[in-house]
Amino acid sequence: MKTTLKKMLFFMLLLPLSMFSQSVIKGRVVDSGNAQPLAGVTVAITGTKTATSTDNQGNFTLKNVKNGNTITFSFIGFNSQTITYNGQSSIEVSMVAGDKSIDEIVVIGYGKVKKKDATGSVTQITSKEFNKGATPTVENLLNGRVAGVQISTGGGPASGSAIRIRGGSSLSANNEPLIVVDGLPLSGSNEGTPSGSRNFLATIDPATIESITVLKDAASTAIYGSRASNGVILITTKKGGKNLSVEYNFQYGSGKNKRKINVLNAKQFVNAIETYYPDLTNQLGIDDPTTTATDNLLTPGIIEGRLLYDTDWQDEIYRRTDYVVNTLNLGGSLFNKIPTRLTVSNTYQEGLVLTDRFNRTNFGLALSPNFFDNHLKLNVNANYSNEKNKFAATPIGAALRMDPTKPVYSGNSDWGGFTEFLLNTTTSQLASGGTRNPVGNILLNDNSSNVNRFFGNFQVDYKFHFLPELRAVVNIGIDQSKGKGVNQTSKSSSVAFSVDNGTLQSNKLGNYNTYSSDLTNKLFDGYLNYNKKFGKLELDATAGYSYQKFERKVFGSGNIYNQNEIADTYTAPDLVLIGFFGRTNFTWNDKYILSLSYRRDGSSRFPKDEKYGNFPGASVAWKINKDLFTESKIISDLKLRAGWGVTGQQDLGENDYFLNRYQTGNPDSQYTFGNSSYIVGIPLPFNNKLKWEVTTNYNLGIDYGLFNNRLSGSLDVFYKESTDLLFREAPFADGSNFSNKGPQNVGSFTTKGIEFNINADIFRDTAFKWNLNFNTSTYERRIKELPAGGDLAVGGIGGGTGGTIQIYREGWTPNSFYVYKQLYNAAGMPIEGVFADINGDGIVNENDRYIYKNPDPNILFGFQSNMSYKNFDLAFNLRASIGNKLYNNVNSANAYTNFLRDVGSTVGNIPTATFESGFASSGNNVIFSDYYIEDASFLRVDNITFGYTFPQTEKRKSTIRLTAGIQNPNFLLFTKYSGLDPEIFGGIDNTIYPRQEQILVGVNVKF
Repeated sequence: MKTTLKKMLFFMLLLPLSMFSQSVIKGRVVDSGNAQPLAGVTVAITGTKTATSTDNQGNFTLKNVKNGNTITFSFIGFNSQTITYNGQSSIEVSMVAGDKSIDEIVVIGYGKVKKKDATGSVTQITSKEFNKGATPTVENLLNGRVAGVQISTGGGPASGSAIRIRGGSSLSANNEPLIVVDGLPLSGSNEGTPSGSRNFLATIDPATIESITVLKDAASTAIYGSRASNGVILITTKKGGKNLSVEYNFQYGSGKNKRKINVLNAKQFVNAIETYYPDLTNQLGIDDPTTTATDNLLTPGIIEGRLLYDTDWQDEIYRRTDYVVNTLNLGGSLFNKIPTRLTVSNTYQEGLVLTDRFNRTNFGLALSPNFFDNHLKLNVNANYSNEKNKFAATPIGAALRMDPTKPVYSGNSDWGGFTEFLLNTTTSQLASGGTRNPVGNILLNDNSSNVNRFFGNFQVDYKFHFLPELRAVVNIGIDQSKGKGVNQTSKSSSVAFSVDNGTLQSNKLGNYNTYSSDLTNKLFDGYLNYNKKFGKLELDATAGYSYQKFERKVFGSGNIYNQNEIADTYTAPDLVLIGFFGRTNFTWNDKYILSLSYRRDGSSRFPKDEKYGNFPGASVAWKINKDLFTESKIISDLKLRAGWGVTGQQDLGENDYFLNRYQTGNPDSQYTFGNSSYIVGIPLPFNNKLKWEVTTNYNLGIDYGLFNNRLSGSLDVFYKESTDLLFREAPFADGSNFSNKGPQNVGSFTTKGIEFNINADIFRDTAFKWNLNFNTSTYERRIKELPAGGDLAVGGIGGGTGGTIQIYREGWTPNSFYVYKQLYNAAGMPIEGVFADINGDGIVNENDRYIYKNPDPNILFGFQSNMSYKNFDLAFNLRASIGNKLYNNVNSANAYTNFLRDVGSTVGNIPTATFESGFASSGNNVIFSDYYIEDASFLRVDNITFGYTFPQTEKRKSTIRLTAGIQNPNFLLFTKYSGLDPEIFGGIDNTIYPRQEQILVGVNVKF
């Protein structure tokens, strides 16, 4: 008993000593190249679960450290570093930049994988690599960064973008990639874009995004099956950390329009009217109230009886713009238990067109606690946004046509005080035709909207205690939006709705339309994942189930001032998608990898017998460097990849094409029975045999790294074929349906291409750092089969009597231009209305149109440069598109001397290009001439940003970074295209919204 007591007493005496032997160490981690703090560095006691991470200032606190412990510092993009603890109270660690790709984790469908183990064509861009400058929407972060990804963004505020991965995979169905945010697939079609929103990505705050991963080949996308034929973009948002961090970001931009269509100025216009239409000189300018004289044709350049102005109508409808972004990020551990991230931001962006503006407020919350020794992990992501828009009328065409000798304002109250062409100046009756004042069109219209959106997910990830190799994951998500708006036009507007004679202001009633939508997207995903290593074999298997439901209800009041228009509420049939999926990865000896995936998807868009589709995928990889170059000091990474897979397409725009459908006729088209009139029910075309459009994809790639991955990149070649193409309108046999055309599965087309990417750390271990990234891609699309083997006319154009300028034809690129071959005189001038007799039958008619060029580029380039020296940094990115062609519809619709005389004996302006062709009229098929097909190749710098960082000091516990730059500099756009901008999606240029040049300044503060 005494012995026991002595032992207990001895233990109690030693207990304080053992407690004092466990210490706390504090410190700071910086970049060895520029002495800047590194946030997010993992600081761990080697061989234990004790770890922490650095905050935004690079500071850390690590508890329970014992003498002799080894502390490891690790961070992606830097070489890991270790120190031995010998009682130090504080330390500063300088980390050396290294190969970020060695242990980089890449997000894939329903999981993650180390980049070095990926078998598909996958590219991940992190927040540090995002494009700089003005990035109001998500896709702006990615433009030009990934080989094979083409993004064409409009010029308006938070404008939507056309995103194409490897050229798309369909002719008539949706070609946009699937967007997945934190495991929640979003829809960019009718189901996902609320009324009153700029686009379905406009409500997402780019400041909350940590990384964007692009899945390009079917081997990596097949697990998403039903919507993966156009590729998949996975967005991962930022999460909280263990240490408190505060970050504030402010950005301001001032924008101007730097590019205009060249039209005649006032002096040139007067000269042209006197030359071609001297009888219309009294239509120029406005009446001079001091005289009753009329124009004397013997005094050219002087218009008696008229007051002439010199108005640049493009300058009048455009303005200087403001762009303001405020973002506050708070990160840390709530109750010292729950890693939390809270983001509050506001983005305000004005468009170039008067009154056009976008205002978005975002709140984002992320919680990521774990329990039971990391066996249970929870992830909560909640995002709310409020988007307020003022949509401007965009009478850009009217600004090109309006008489430059007229003033903007008339000086009286008629027609809102704006100058118009008048038939009678006493009654202010409008001329029956002619161009209406574009400024008045804009300022007398108010189209405003308010959109509220909430989206997020709750994920439970449980690692079984009795079998830690097995995880169960459940992900529940929701995306709900409510949009509403009012579009009203004053009755003082010359373009307002009217009864009877619309040229009299007393007959104008104006316009008042309300619209709204209620959209809901619900998701349930559940899957099991098993990961275990058996000797040299590593097995990673996933199997699960997915259910997603889209609900949509929209309302439009119509113009309440028009008694012939009635309100309409439309509740779309629910879209339900069900999927069963699985994937197995086998890795042998960390050298040879086999990945197999399968998904069986069901869509409510198809009839019972065609509801389900099967989408398998397979890929292999061989790490060549581990077999053949194990001792090489040059080749640090070399992996050969090959993949095959099948993906599906079911988004044809409507959810019930396979059902018998009816729509009501117009109120003025009714049947009368007895004393009652009834609106007609009109049957719509349908197809009860619709089925999945299927794309089969083959990919061969190689990933490489040289000189300790100082140079790294990839090369991919691919081929894909889409069959059973979904067409909204393909011809039916006569009498077989309620229309002669409707929805069908017909046809096929192929795409093949090459992609190359290289990333180079020119300098990375010195005070001066320089990283370059270059990517390039080329692809070729060909139509193999079309409905009934016939041509399909596409690409509607304005001018003349209208028509189409593009064509689908078997054996050719989709949207190829279908034109007449222009003939020229000996002086090289085009001869108006004279074309080549292509078929040699002695008659020039529709049969002599031929296919000439297409909008697809021959090759695309992207280039990014990031340099830093101590506290200074400089970044820029540029893009190039070579070989793409455009149809200049601005010139083909307007560049004719006859157009100086406008409707109603008024006058209208014309482009200066009119006198380059000498064309007088758009008749005789002139608008279909190949003369208007132009080379639209371009090289443009998107952004240049210069920054300086004030590092943390003992007195100032924050880092401050100041930036200045320029967005879309006009002087760094190089092109031979004669129009406004060569970067136009679809190949037809018809008065687009111009892109603004912005001067940007910003400040970022981290505490």
